[in-house]
Amino acid sequence: MEWGNSEKGKIMMVGFGPGPKEHMTFRAYEALKEADVIVGYTTYIELVKDLIEGKEIYETGMREEVDRAEIAIERAEEGKKVAVVSSGDSGVYGLAGLVLEMLREKGWTREDGLAVEIIPGASAINACASLVGAPLMHDFASISLSDLLTPWEVILERIEAAAKADFVIGLYNPASGTRTRQIIETREVLLKHRAKETPVAIVKSGYRDGQTLVLTNLDEMLNHKIGMLTTILIGNSSTYVYDGLMITPRGYHTKYSLAGKESAAGVLPDTSHVESD
Repeated sequence: MEWGNSEKGKIMMVGFGPGPKEHMTFRAYEALKEADVIVGYTTYIELVKDLIEGKEIYETGMREEVDRAEIAIERAEEGKKVAVVSSGDSGVYGLAGLVLEMLREKGWTREDGLAVEIIPGASAINACASLVGAPLMHDFASISLSDLLTPWEVILERIEAAAKADFVIGLYNPASGTRTRQIIETREVLLKHRAKETPVAIVKSGYRDGQTLVLTNLDEMLNHKIGMLTTILIGNSSTYVYDGLMITPRGYHTKYSLAGKESAAGVLPDTSHVESD
C-alpha cells in the first residue's frame, strides 16, 4: 500500500526477510532496484549489497535508528526514492513505526505528503519456525527481551500474561554480552505455567551464514548459547516433537477424522536434542 504523492519524493520501508534473495518478496526486490537511495543498519546493508550496487547508500551502526529515519526523510523530501532496509519485516521491531512518527511530527498526511510504502517481509519468528517444523500453528505471541526502549517490568508482565494464556512464544533479542539476566528471569516465569519438558527451539542466524538449530526443552534451554542473533521459540502445552520437528497442533484431530493418523494428543513430547550447523 502506498500513501501520499510520489512526485514529492518517496520512502519505501523494505523488509527483505531473513536475508537470501530467494526468501525476499518480489516487491521488496523491485523496491531495492527502484530506489535512488538506500538507508540501513550496516549489517542489513551487507545482506543486500549485491542488489544495491551503484546506489547512494547511508549506513549507520546499532542504536542510530533516529539518524537513519532523519536521513531517509530528508532525502525523500529532496525528491528521491529512498529504501529504508531491514531484515525480517520493517513493521515488526523495525523502522516503519519510527518513520511514521517522525513524519507525523512534520505534519505529513496521506493525502498530500511525500509517498510512503511499507513492504512486508518474513519476520524472524516466521523464518525460524520454518526451520524447525510448524511451532506457530496455533495462537502465538512475540516478545522482545531488549529493555533499551521498554522497561523490564513491563516486559515481564507481558511474558507472564503470554505464558498464563498458553501462547506459543517467540523471543526476540533474548540476550547480549552485557544483558544476560533477562532470559534467566523469563525462563523462571515460564516454568511457573509450563512443564519443564515443553519443547524449545533456539535458532541462531536463520537462513544466514553461521546458522545453528537447537531443539531442547524449557528445563535445559539455558545450557545452550543464546545471544542477540538468536530467536527462541517456546511451545505451548500441546506442542510436541516428532522426528526432530517441533509441532503445535491446530486442533484438526478434534474436529475431523484423520484416517490412519494417530491423534497428536496421544503423542508425548520428545525432548531429545537436535543440533545442526
